[in-house]
Amino acid sequence: MNIIITGASKGIGKAIAAQFAAEANNLWLCARNEQQLQETAHLLRIQFPQSVIHTAAADLSTRSGVLAFADWCKQSCASVDILVNNAGQFIPGSVHTEAEGNLEKMMETNLYSAYYLTRALVNDMITKKSGHIFNICSIASVQAYANGGSYSISKFALLGFSKNLREELKPYHVKVTSVLPGAAYTDSWSGSGIEPGRIMEADDIAKMVLAASHLSPRACVEEILLRPQLGDL
Repeated sequence: MNIIITGASKGIGKAIAAQFAAEANNLWLCARNEQQLQETAHLLRIQFPQSVIHTAAADLSTRSGVLAFADWCKQSCASVDILVNNAGQFIPGSVHTEAEGNLEKMMETNLYSAYYLTRALVNDMITKKSGHIFNICSIASVQAYANGGSYSISKFALLGFSKNLREELKPYHVKVTSVLPGAAYTDSWSGSGIEPGRIMEADDIAKMVLAASHLSPRACVEEILLRPQLGDL
């Protein structure tokens, strides 16, 4: 299968890439940090030599960056089977005190990137009447919390986009799955003082995405909601 994953250099995106690479798929990966992206791709190629890994550094917080990445994918990928919209950014803060411009940054990275990339690539899925889009939302998409600010707002919006897309694409047999993970231990938690055993592993989310992608054409997992066993932090 041909699989496109954004924000794939670390964390949940990297874990999802590894799960699909283990099954000898063709992957198109992007991230803003080219060095981290190349390091991730190198490790995947060593670990899963049966897969083909393509990479492109891309800033998906801008529409031009999204469209440039989409054009690159189209040039080397004849047909997209799975799109994983994982690119995202977290800036903590409260609505009434966070820095000016936080809302714009969160919406551009967490919502617009998925919106514009999906628009650029979905017509191929519609034409062939198959495909699967995974939008990596957050528990913050359904549960407001202190210091969530614009991040939580953008993730609520991403879930709304995902739900709307699901309804629109049903007649074309294109699946849409919203993924809502709670806290999972990634690089962003390093130095936070959080005990890794208290929260999930990024691989937990990746395994659920892979499982949902394997269902028959007659079944669609609309939402994957995962929380740490002991509950949210």
